[in-house]
Amino acid sequence: MKSITEFQPMTLQKVLNAKTALVAEGKTAEEISAAIGETFKYEGDKIKYALAAADLFAGKESVRRILVASFAEGETAAPNYQQVEDVYYSVEIFNAKVAAPAEKTDSRGGPRRGGNNKSGPKSSPWGMSPEEKAAKNKPKASATTAKA
Repeated sequence: MKSITEFQPMTLQKVLNAKTALVAEGKTAEEISAAIGETFKYEGDKIKYALAAADLFAGKESVRRILVASFAEGETAAPNYQQVEDVYYSVEIFNAKVAAPAEKTDSRGGPRRGGNNKSGPKSSPWGMSPEEKAAKNKPKASATTAKA
């Protein structure tokens, strides 16, 4: 397998919108290809790949990317590849269900606890602010001064 290019959903949506606008204007296939190439700065076969990928993208939800590849003689394409002319396209879709990570356990089978983190979260990664230092170093009122 030789990977040729890939297209992201944002790009494909823009290509699809431009193509539908040009078709609505009554442009021919050659004029559409030229306009897409000029708009997106594509040259040669990349225009053809972009238009075919946009057609595959149309109407699909949660597409991650579309890969464009070619296979040498004797190689068989995976089932997720669709052939358009002499090139294969793979539409990758985001998985809706993401497995929750398994809870880590210690050697005794219980949940793993972190280290001795009794101090709690720090307010700043650079240490205490001058106000916090002053409040910490401020002498506390002792019982003898309170009676006086």
